[in-house]
Amino acid sequence: MNYAPETENFFQKVYAVAALIPYGRVTSYGAIAKYLGAARSSRMVGWAMNGASNHPEVPAHRVVNRVGLLTGKHHFPQTNLMQQLLENEGVEIKDDKVVHFKKHFWDPVIEL
Repeated sequence: MNYAPETENFFQKVYAVAALIPYGRVTSYGAIAKYLGAARSSRMVGWAMNGASNHPEVPAHRVVNRVGLLTGKHHFPQTNLMQQLLENEGVEIKDDKVVHFKKHFWDPVIEL
């Protein structure tokens, strides 16, 4: 899939924010979009995370949907890899959802 240069630039900004998510914390597509001044672009953030497999420095497993669901899990090489990576960081997952989501949530708008 080819992206326009402005899309690639947006993706790089998404990756830069995602790289700052602390170990053992999660954020949402929407929180990243809002931080980047593009609050209505959470789907574009999702597309960026989909392509993050080419960027091993990007902890894409720490980006979930607005209620803590592991909606991106199908973009990992193994379906349970996203959950395993989060659990290795001490984040409890039940039924594909982050348990105590608010406790683990990292908001770049507030914390950066």
